[in-house]
Amino acid sequence: MNRNIQQIEKTIQAALKISHRDKNSVTLVCVSKSVDLETTQQVVDLGIHQLAENRVEKLLHKKSELVSNEPLVWHFIGNLQRRKVKEIINEIDYFHALDTLKLAGEINKRAEKDISCFIQVNVSGESSKQGIRPEELDGFIEALQEFSKVKVVGLMTMAPFDSSNEELRNIFRTLNQLKQSIEMKQLSYAPCHELSMGMSGDFEIAIEEGSTFVRVGSSFFDKEEKEVEER
Repeated sequence: MNRNIQQIEKTIQAALKISHRDKNSVTLVCVSKSVDLETTQQVVDLGIHQLAENRVEKLLHKKSELVSNEPLVWHFIGNLQRRKVKEIINEIDYFHALDTLKLAGEINKRAEKDISCFIQVNVSGESSKQGIRPEELDGFIEALQEFSKVKVVGLMTMAPFDSSNEELRNIFRTLNQLKQSIEMKQLSYAPCHELSMGMSGDFEIAIEEGSTFVRVGSSFFDKEEKEVEER
């Protein structure tokens, strides 16, 4: 696994160099949802402290059991049911899939602190993907101002599994442009400085197109996973 981590980090640095970006401008998030507690502990022991899960119970279990010399940063990715918000929202550092006002309202109701959220945008238009449409983003952002605990730190998207490199670049570039348009508004509740995009199969291109958070799963663990496994 150590070799895998070294290769991931080498690829990240190569992509940053190509795009003339600072070497510390990308956060590597390990999507540990497909592996057990013991394997996740190995990742932590090798120096990875940003972890992502998409099941409430699994995240809470790992958070209570993992041992680390440094604080772990927890990301919740994928669909979050409103009835589960109260169990998880105060246990995480980032939520990567905000896409409805009802969910924002529930988060605001249950949160005991400001919650760093990424708005999920369905850039590709796939019917199987969640997320708001790009043309809905401005209105959605405006409506979020009433929720004082919801802080929009950035945007998130996922590209179709079978996208060509050109299609990937177009999707990631579009999200970057949307991020910049929100950023320029200088909204206190939606600074929108970050981009959560890129998984095991496409994080290099995502970084070249501006990603600041990459969600990598299968590249850590020597196993083939479909794109949905890194949700």
